[in-house]
Amino acid sequence: MIHAQIRVSGQVQGVGFRPFVFKLAHELGLTGWVRNDSEGVEIAVEGEQPKVMRLIELLQSEPPSLARVEKVTHDLTQKITGLFGFSITDSKEGKVLTGIAPDMAICPECLKEMFNPGDRRYLHPFINCIHCGPRYTLTARLPYDRANTSMAKFTQCPACQREYDLPTTRRFHAQPNACPECGPRLSVFDAQWQQIATNNPVGVSAERIKSGQVVAVKGIGGFHLVCDARNAATVATLRSGKQREEKPFAVMVLNVQSARHYAQFREQDGALLETSERPIVLLRQSPVCDTELQGIAPGLSSVGLMLPYTPLHYLLFHELLGRPDGMDWLKQPTPLALVMTSANPGGEPLVKDDAEARVSLSGLADAFLTHDRDILHRCDDSVMKWQGKTPTFVRRARGYTPRRIKLPFSGPSVLACGAWLKNTVCLTRGDEAFVSQHIGDLDHAGTRQMLEETVGYLSDILDVKPQAVAHDLHPDFYSTQFAQAYAAQHNVPLIAVQHHHAHIAAICAEHRITEPVLGLALDGVGLGMDGGAWGGELLQVAGTQCERLGHLTPLTLPGGDRAAREPWRMAAAALFGMNRAEEIARRFPAQAGAATVTDMLQRNLNCSETSSMGRWFDAAAGLLGVNEIQGYEGQAAMLLEGLAERHGRVPALSLGYIHTAQNNLDFHPLLAKLADCKEAPYGAALFHATLAEGLCAWVQRAAGRSGIKYIALGGGCFLNNILTQALTDSLTAHGLNVLTAQQLPPNDGAISLGQAGIALQQLKQGA
Repeated sequence: MIHAQIRVSGQVQGVGFRPFVFKLAHELGLTGWVRNDSEGVEIAVEGEQPKVMRLIELLQSEPPSLARVEKVTHDLTQKITGLFGFSITDSKEGKVLTGIAPDMAICPECLKEMFNPGDRRYLHPFINCIHCGPRYTLTARLPYDRANTSMAKFTQCPACQREYDLPTTRRFHAQPNACPECGPRLSVFDAQWQQIATNNPVGVSAERIKSGQVVAVKGIGGFHLVCDARNAATVATLRSGKQREEKPFAVMVLNVQSARHYAQFREQDGALLETSERPIVLLRQSPVCDTELQGIAPGLSSVGLMLPYTPLHYLLFHELLGRPDGMDWLKQPTPLALVMTSANPGGEPLVKDDAEARVSLSGLADAFLTHDRDILHRCDDSVMKWQGKTPTFVRRARGYTPRRIKLPFSGPSVLACGAWLKNTVCLTRGDEAFVSQHIGDLDHAGTRQMLEETVGYLSDILDVKPQAVAHDLHPDFYSTQFAQAYAAQHNVPLIAVQHHHAHIAAICAEHRITEPVLGLALDGVGLGMDGGAWGGELLQVAGTQCERLGHLTPLTLPGGDRAAREPWRMAAAALFGMNRAEEIARRFPAQAGAATVTDMLQRNLNCSETSSMGRWFDAAAGLLGVNEIQGYEGQAAMLLEGLAERHGRVPALSLGYIHTAQNNLDFHPLLAKLADCKEAPYGAALFHATLAEGLCAWVQRAAGRSGIKYIALGGGCFLNNILTQALTDSLTAHGLNVLTAQQLPPNDGAISLGQAGIALQQLKQGA
């Protein structure tokens, strides 16, 4: 007989870990107790040594599905204290060293109960258990107990309390536990916010959706704007109201079988759709998608699909499909498709409560389906896609935030404030990095406020006080200004990190690489160490050290930043460089400023330069007539990629690029070819093939000279599947180890992690 004190750390709170331990202890005949504390889960057991050791083994090998066990430690002694029975005791307060689980989709068991007429939670829109439901968005602080969540105001009825108290049930200490008698309630309002009297708010909302209206639906991380995706007129109205003329909408379908109607995908795509995290997944459109879902993804080859993840989503489908009996309908294919787009007008943060909805969604929604469970932290849907054999984030938020990323080094807590676009913030604790949900572009007061709120929340829930603050080099970024103010207020060091250095450092951090790497950083723009506009960089990175080995030959930006939004201007600059300025006005008759731009180029007025890869994509799109004015960031590149995918592979252009004596890479010969190309799909395919070949040769030369074997690919351009896969395959075939973004997006959503990693290492060096 032995006594064991066991400590389990990781994502082990709010995931059914204590009931799991309780069940194991009873099966093994062990006595003792288990409790949550600030570090994770603490266990004391007594029993026969083989059975105690078996318990320790199972804690690591067979934890609950939502748990992520990082470490199990134990201390054994033969001193028996006489523990009796096995119990789950109250949580112990203290210094927080654990984390909170992300929000998860409704589990199969709860879904079965919800559509069982004999169950007391029949059609209950807030059903959940220890295996599913909201966590991050309704938790105010740790430990993860009901009193620390937005469910605190809902007193459980006797039946729910018995489930909550009984360790053998699925709802033992499921903090959002409730039923129709004691839980949150739905309400439905019209466009003027007059409550509609009904005992079936979901049914009223479904009828409005059927009739072609837009309904704002409150979820677990904020509101969605919902309408019938097959109703082109309603989609167009919603697009106009959101001032989102061309940006694609996400679409929710009932199941994988239904998704196959609108998208072509492999088994792994279906598996990603069905994960408990339930991201939006970008999939190649089927032949019928463009005609049946008109206006959803204009001009793109992919469509963003998602499956229901809340009970309310399933109830909406149930009503829209005529309230079918049983469960079989959940697996049947249906063409029913709902636009499920974030309710955030004009790029502002996601709306999360009724007061905000009244102001921000007025005129956008014809009705509001809401509830009285508070959302404490707004959290958008995550967006993912497959790149080769690896799923890649486009946006990391619900379902994944705030999972920790283990770093290859440890040190004082660092707050990193990210970039301007696709902002996230990162907070470190020891050797852990916690990257926030997607905050967004910082050109709105609302997103700036969300940045501040998120910093405060992460600091509170992780119980850390940052000892240093990292930020981008650009002085005009709000994230930089916030970092400066925060550092001054808290009297901590301020560390500036170059944008593309941070891109590569983020890749290194998530792969736990500490040795030197070659970094290929390709994106839209970032302030360089020389004060220039960078974006096509070959770097050698070793921790805090970053050397620029070369860059793409600069392109002219007629009109400065405006050229980044208008690809025709980049095409005009390319034509001017080819001594074909007389063609500019003729090629772009719809652009009233064509003559002015020609004059600017001839006089070199307001014509700065950039090494940005994003602007090479824009120039190609302009020359091929694919896109003259971008409706949203990256549209030209996405349209080019779609055309290239549809056309198929072509050989790279012979002599389509030049490696200069300064180790720069020049694709002007490729642009000259595209200027005379009559077939845009072929031109798009040729552009991608030549880019990949030139970049690969460039990196190989640097690897041969330096002897470095690790190649990190960072920056938003690596969301391009064709380019990323071609580079990965070719560089790997040449014996190089290619590192790509996996736990975070390759775009600016990862900048905060890179900043934090560099700052941590800098602090260690100065210690």
